[in-house]
Amino acid sequence: MKLSNEQKIAELEHQVALMRQQLMQSEKMSTVGVLASSITHEFNNILTTVINYAKMGLRHKDEAIREKSFTKILAAGQRAAKITTGMLSYARANGDRKESYELVQLVEDVLVLVEKDLQVHRISLVKKFDQQPCAVVNANQIQQVLLNLIINARQAMAEGGTLTINLDENRAEGFAEITIRDTGCGIPPQVLPKIFDSFFTTKTADESGQGGSGLGLAMCKEVIESHQGRIRVESTPGKGTAFTLKLPLAKGQTGFIHSESVNKAG
Repeated sequence: MKLSNEQKIAELEHQVALMRQQLMQSEKMSTVGVLASSITHEFNNILTTVINYAKMGLRHKDEAIREKSFTKILAAGQRAAKITTGMLSYARANGDRKESYELVQLVEDVLVLVEKDLQVHRISLVKKFDQQPCAVVNANQIQQVLLNLIINARQAMAEGGTLTINLDENRAEGFAEITIRDTGCGIPPQVLPKIFDSFFTTKTADESGQGGSGLGLAMCKEVIESHQGRIRVESTPGKGTAFTLKLPLAKGQTGFIHSESVNKAG
């Protein structure tokens, strides 16, 4: 049966959509690879904690010491479960489904995955959550964008620095705003207009083959625009870079909180 031109176009569009999904999944797995070393290190620390406190609990008959041991083991197990759940959720492909989501929780779920990586690279984390907006998003896709931007920020601070994540809402414009700001090397002015172009990169792949594909920021822009949002970048060479994500607020689901915390690099 011969296909009409319209059918051929529809088939090509379908194939392009499938390839785009596969590409996004590939980029996601690449990001997981960047975090693999630090997450493995953290799990080793968790296992060490569990083993040592289990031994302590078995050796001592004092109830206070045994209770402390069980409490430490429980906390370590809960930390491990949180990381595992976050990683499995992030790695899972879940299509284009969008639903109302609290952005504070979404950001916190990402930070669980990168916290140890930031500490290893001497990055202090500052969280400024002045608002608690909701947006209708594909949580998995937005987490992928955030993880990409956070890893880029960490890589820009080779000698350590400060990563600031600000979450706010602009009710006048109807947008929630997530800003990721680093104190790294910055982006040269002549490069800045090209950073969202597919396959444009100033990075080279590392020893494990991670990075340097030139697809990360292009993917970020595509995801944000598919949410009817906007992504903006400001950068000063030698001082740092800030990416701001603007996502449409979910109607009637905004709230006010004030939360600021600082995690120093370990």
